Amino acid sequence: MSQVVTLEVTAREARAEGVVALTLSRPDGGRLPDWTPGAHIDLVLPNGLTRQYSLCGDRWDAHSYRIGVLREPAGRGGSAYVHDRLRPGDRVGVGGPRNNFPLVPSGRYLFVAGGIGITPLLPMIHQADLLGADWTLLYGGRRRASMAFTDELAAYGDRVHLVPEDEHGLLDLASWLGTPRPGTKVYCCGPAPLLAAVESACRDWPPFSLHVERFTAREQAPARDEPFEVELRRTGATVTITPGISVLEAVRGAGVDVLSSCRQGTCGTCETGVLAGVPDHRDSILADHERAAGEVMFVCVSRSCTDRLVLDL
Repeated sequence: MSQVVTLEVTAREARAEGVVALTLSRPDGGRLPDWTPGAHIDLVLPNGLTRQYSLCGDRWDAHSYRIGVLREPAGRGGSAYVHDRLRPGDRVGVGGPRNNFPLVPSGRYLFVAGGIGITPLLPMIHQADLLGADWTLLYGGRRRASMAFTDELAAYGDRVHLVPEDEHGLLDLASWLGTPRPGTKVYCCGPAPLLAAVESACRDWPPFSLHVERFTAREQAPARDEPFEVELRRTGATVTITPGISVLEAVRGAGVDVLSSCRQGTCGTCETGVLAGVPDHRDSILADHERAAGEVMFVCVSRSCTDRLVLDL
């Protein structure tokens, strides 16, 4: 994980059914690191859990961060702690911010959000509007009452299309994405079925048109079971990676400290340069062309397609 600082919860607000927004600030009121739309932070909770949350506030506010947290009944306890325990005045650790989902320049954008996936898109929408870009938001949710930040989005008028499932059914992706629109960038964040549907609908779009962010790791084919070696070029060590042991665990066992956080290939903290060999990418971050280039890997989940990897460690 990146360097962790202690921030204070300065505001807590219910934004929809099962969604609270937290505002975090330095206890001394000092300036926080800058960030760009699409960035997230590591939230280190007092119970020891670490979770990643997208920043969804005003990027020009140098003194506070805002995150939106959905209560996940089937989660691992992080969201329940936020909802049940955190209150204004409490202090938490924060690492980052980092951005694996940056907004690339374009004259036109189509933003597609599902549920809490609206959070990284909110600052993007503000940025696109500020720059005078042509943009549209397609925002789906189970019920209108469960869709967060709709009051803020109302200011944008008919550029925003709210589609509660209980009123209108699922998002009509075929109408919006069935015909490729050269020059339009599509940004999507939401549950795995929505991401899969958008990826399928965009299969005939020009390369690099679609940008997605996942809150959970995507399903992967089984990893290779054979042991392989990893040479750590800068430290001169070589470690053997056996089935059931991650590259991250083996490298740390050799005494090399590698920053990490999510342990499931979604946050990007453990990105490591690859100097030789072919990585078996198991993350949910890299685009297809980045995987093909093989220049970096995320050592918490990714493995090797070759008998030996050389890493820039």
